[in-house]
Amino acid sequence: MKRLIASVFLAGFLTACGGVRDDPAAAVSQEGQSQSQGLSETAPIGSIAEDFVKLALGVGQYDPDYVDAYYGPEAWADAVASDAKSLEQLIQDAESLLERLAAVNAATPSARGAKLKKVLVAARTRLQMAAGETFSFDDEARLLYDARAPQYDIQTFDKALADIDALLPGEGSLEERMNAFRAQFAIPAENLSAVFDAAIAECRKRTLAHYDLPENERFTLEFVADKPWSGYNWYRGDYESLIQINTDFPISIDRAIDLGCHEGYPGHHTQGVINERDLLGKNEWIEYSVFPLFSPAAFIAEGTANYGIELAFPGDEKLAFERDVLFPLAGIDPALAEQLDRLNEAWRPLSHLSNHVGRLYLDESIDREAALGMLMKYGMRSRERAEQSVAFIEKYRAYVINYNLGLEIVDEFMKRRTAAGEDPWSAFQTLLSEPLSPSDLQADE
Repeated sequence: MKRLIASVFLAGFLTACGGVRDDPAAAVSQEGQSQSQGLSETAPIGSIAEDFVKLALGVGQYDPDYVDAYYGPEAWADAVASDAKSLEQLIQDAESLLERLAAVNAATPSARGAKLKKVLVAARTRLQMAAGETFSFDDEARLLYDARAPQYDIQTFDKALADIDALLPGEGSLEERMNAFRAQFAIPAENLSAVFDAAIAECRKRTLAHYDLPENERFTLEFVADKPWSGYNWYRGDYESLIQINTDFPISIDRAIDLGCHEGYPGHHTQGVINERDLLGKNEWIEYSVFPLFSPAAFIAEGTANYGIELAFPGDEKLAFERDVLFPLAGIDPALAEQLDRLNEAWRPLSHLSNHVGRLYLDESIDREAALGMLMKYGMRSRERAEQSVAFIEKYRAYVINYNLGLEIVDEFMKRRTAAGEDPWSAFQTLLSEPLSPSDLQADE
């Protein structure tokens, strides 16, 4: 992600959902161009945007995870750190900014202003949470991410378990059979660097075939441990990222492309570069000098990062590259690749499991032990892996919807655009470079 990939046992990022709606993004594109051309038009909102950046830095004083990336003026960060405001004052500042923005949006409606309003609402909500106010899972999703997660039928998960059970005959519990099967695909520690280097290089090559990124864009790859996530992109500005991969548990061979696309190309690193170069640099929209993790921007960032896997490796191309290149690099039998792919396909209906468990647990409908039990049963995870997943839910709360629901909403948007004849890479770039919110992407009912 900039952001993080929730820890999951199987690769389940490719769920798709249909939908029909007139596309709002075409108007957004024209609006964004007109805004960047007229200084008198952008001056009032520019002042609010500057104050939002300073507010966001203030939120970060109380909410350490809130500022995921900042590459604005160092003096602003220094000033906020040396003269920290109280939570109450920051909440008042957020309210004042919302009032000022409402007046600007009423006089000169714009996609930029609409997006900034939702980001400000999310900032105010995180401040209220830091001050002790509690929200339901669904209210968090709406206020922070401009999204509504559906309710889930446990029978859907039960059917998926039955389908997976049929694919894994043998003795022992389903979890034991799953663990035994998946163990065949763990990348040996001594081969991790070679596999990830090859995977990310291919993700990058396929992205650069469509996007003209700056010559000095770059990243550093690190393997780390003791994290609640499986991968993280720390965008540092000046077109540079630090990509970290968590090695707490063995990494399956099919995760290399997923993480390479999600964290790198055309995912979070690519989005960070485009945001910095185009939205901050060319448009001079200062609000893009900060990336607030708990915001509608994160929903789209996670959804696009997951969709980027299918964009870069459409159809059977991911399977083919894994089988022909990555499996041999890892020392894993390529003949097993198609069986793994079938199993991952059967797992897709379980991709929303974290949403279901997160809602029940955070709303106190179930306790921690029950949450662990559901993740172990339906995720077919060991207790240790389930503990990591619960730790993620406890730390990031409703953020879990951004991966699966974010993917589905991006997928719907992409299907509408490509059905209308647009090149998929062009449609995807709209998501990376326009001031869109999740509700802008969704189909009218």
